Amino acid sequence: MEVKIGVAETPREIVLTSNESPDEVEALVSGALAGKSETLTLTDDKGRKVIVPTARLAYVEVGPADQRRVGFDVS
Repeated sequence: MEVKIGVAETPREIVLTSNESPDEVEALVSGALAGKSETLTLTDDKGRKVIVPTARLAYVEVGPADQRRVGFDVS
């Protein structure tokens, strides 16, 4: 699944593909915003961690990963 994170005062968003479910990501974001943690930490599908300070979170968008299509269309 694809996760987009907007960071305050930064023109680019962080985009990662995660193996976690949407409910798991929502729980992590909600916990960070509720003050349980000073950072939001997510792990991508390659095992890399993304750590964003909670105070800098502008938005988090959770959606399905785009399936890359390979091949040619013969019409």
